[in-house]
Amino acid sequence: MTARIDDTDRKILAELQRDAGQSLDEIARKIGSSKTPVWNRIRKLRDSGVIRQSTVLLDPESLGFDACFFVLIRTSEHEADWQAKFLKALRDRPEVLEAHRLAGDIDYILKVQVENARAYDRFYQALISEVKVHNVTALLSMEEIKSTTMLPI
Repeated sequence: MTARIDDTDRKILAELQRDAGQSLDEIARKIGSSKTPVWNRIRKLRDSGVIRQSTVLLDPESLGFDACFFVLIRTSEHEADWQAKFLKALRDRPEVLEAHRLAGDIDYILKVQVENARAYDRFYQALISEVKVHNVTALLSMEEIKSTTMLPI
């Protein structure tokens, strides 16, 4: 269900998406409000689930995670037991930054960030030892052209 937000909420959300580390005073100044109403709106947006969490974005390469793989998975298994085991395996692996179930020929796509190809192979070997998959294709990202967490509000 879509939350009901107004233009002021959108301005606050845009500022938080740009930099959640800003002070309430900074956000209030930028949107033309004062601190208390901004705080109240942010609290309302958190309580309603519009704001799920605040976090810090890290640069993978500066921390030695130079390889990003997109992993396409096809499976012949679609039972609830298999799916629960597969989802647990993905959630237990910090290398998996994103996982999506798809419509079409590919069942799942994963975004996996690791140090290098050897680290990817360790991830792959561990995954297939835990769950049966029909086919796995790994695509190495040669260059990240755009990456954002900002929604177009």
